Amino acid sequence: MPGELTAQMSQSGGRWCLYVILRGRTGEWPQHWFAEGEPIPTFTQRTDTLTVLGFEPVPGSRWEWVEGSSDPADPSSPIVLIAAIRVRSRAGVAA
Repeated sequence: MPGELTAQMSQSGGRWCLYVILRGRTGEWPQHWFAEGEPIPTFTQRTDTLTVLGFEPVPGSRWEWVEGSSDPADPSSPIVLIAAIRVRSRAGVAA
């Protein structure tokens, strides 16, 4: 749907990062790094962070988790978790 974007969250260096993918835009995407060593951010923490970034989940959307590998050719390599949800700009906030 028009106006919908994808927000993702992944972990790097022991920290979770939530970011909104803005395809076709130069510069950094809106993002937030959670504290190092913090467990997977809760639903409320993720929603609150999206609000601060100027976005909200699209009604009816939900977080979906995908398991990947840091080295797809090596089945013994560490697991990478990526979460994604459909979002939209909050009313009155330009993306």
